[in-house]
Amino acid sequence: MTKTFQYVNIIKNRFVRLEDRKRALVSRLLQYALVHQVLGIPYDEIVIKRTPEGKPYLENGKVGEEFPNFNFNASHHGDYVAIASEPLCLVGLDIVSLVIPWRETVEDFIRSFSSYFSSLEWDNIVSAGTSNDVLAEFFRFTDKEISQVQLMNDGGYRYWSLKEAYVKALGSGVSYDLENVEFHHCNWKNISVKIYGNAMPEWRFWLSELGKGHLVAVARGHPRLATESYKKTLKYAEFDEEEYRKGLHLPNIDFVYRTVEEVIQILCKEVKSIPRIHNDNKLEETGDVQSPA
Repeated sequence: MTKTFQYVNIIKNRFVRLEDRKRALVSRLLQYALVHQVLGIPYDEIVIKRTPEGKPYLENGKVGEEFPNFNFNASHHGDYVAIASEPLCLVGLDIVSLVIPWRETVEDFIRSFSSYFSSLEWDNIVSAGTSNDVLAEFFRFTDKEISQVQLMNDGGYRYWSLKEAYVKALGSGVSYDLENVEFHHCNWKNISVKIYGNAMPEWRFWLSELGKGHLVAVARGHPRLATESYKKTLKYAEFDEEEYRKGLHLPNIDFVYRTVEEVIQILCKEVKSIPRIHNDNKLEETGDVQSPA
């Protein structure tokens, strides 16, 4: 059984909705395509695992001095799947669609995230009161942030996306105390963060639009701040100040847009088979992949 087909079986068990399965599968393809393009590792030699908290990492250890702490993070929401990587610093990425699906109520929209909360947390969310109260409980804004945004405009989503990018960079998982992560900005530029009221200059953040009706947040931070489980996957956790400063202030490169077909073609020379998603919600393995003439 190929590793691709093994992963198909995993997402069949993990995701109920076909759209979620598609996004998860494309996310996995992006991870392999990124590693293959950046590091030149053949597809069959790429080993991607997850920490106990769920953050993916490259196990191979085939990174050179140019990418001593090569790490990546992927996100999918709405119409997009994205991935970002860093050679030295931690990276976190989060996409958010600005619109609640038109066929869903606020309650239905929030319920789609129910698997990420404990029973107690979920009870608190659904019993919060009005739709806006439910959203407030779900997004877990600080008092200062709530005073700055209307819950149903994109300001709220911007805070949520930044919080998610920060937590994903750490490798902490959804259990992190998000209400104590407070962002400050000037028209969403020069974004900084305070944790439990303490400024954290070791971090940089970017927010940008992604296509129509989507936002993407990118977090970059010091490796020593990662969770212990994720820190073990990195080559270096400490650097001299000058080396780290250079890594922290590398330019934030714009995203490159690719269709699913283009991502698949990146792997065509390596992948012997790819999954096909049928309309009956079944995922099957196809035969050999041929590059177009």
